[in-house]
Order: sequence, then C-alpha cells, then structure tokens
Amino acid sequence: MQYCNDEIIIRGIDLPVNVGVPEAERVTQQVLQADISLRPSRDFATMRDDIAMTIDYDAVAKRMRALAASRPRQLIETLAAEMAEVLVTEFGAHSASVELRKRILPGVDHVAVRTTSSLGSR
Repeated sequence: MQYCNDEIIIRGIDLPVNVGVPEAERVTQQVLQADISLRPSRDFATMRDDIAMTIDYDAVAKRMRALAASRPRQLIETLAAEMAEVLVTEFGAHSASVELRKRILPGVDHVAVRTTSSLGSR
C-alpha cells in the first residue's frame, strides 16, 4: 500500500499537564506545547472536499489535551510516545510525529522531544 506525502500540521497546542521527575514538580500543573504532523492514509486530491475523508483537527487537539491531563508522568518522552500512538490508532493517520516543548531550565527557552509512530512500526 502506498501512502501519501501530504501532511496536516497542528502547531502550538497548549497541553496542561502534571509532569516532571521530582514528585514536587508533578504537583503543580505546567503547560507544554505540542506540534503535530499527520500523514493521512489518503492524499488530499482524493478527499473530494469531503470533511469525512480527512482528520478532524479539533478532535485531535481535544484528544491530545485529554490524554495529557489523564495522569501524571515523569517524562515528556512518555507523553510524546503515547500521543503519537493515539494519533495513528484512533485517528487513522498513516504516520504521526509529535514534538513536545517544556520550559523548565533557567536560561533556556525550552527543551523538546520528538517522536514518530506509523502503521508500519506497530
């Protein structure tokens, strides 16, 4: 099966989370930012201007916020992997890349992690 090279990109999703290695850090909610890139299972030209043929951006943003808030985590790496997997399994993307940014270190704009999941890697 050939997949398309078209992408849907959602940038700067705010994700309220409880995350951090020390327990004291997880007590206070932080806001991470996520960029998501989705490769749909069909190319844009075959969607025939039918919203049912694409991935619902609003549903993606809401699901990512709900997933992030669902439980505390120590690592943003864990959350990024969970998000990418959900995007492939629940939204029918052929592949999904997630970048998470966290503002935590003094004198550093942010730290970031990026991961990709795809139908072929499951």
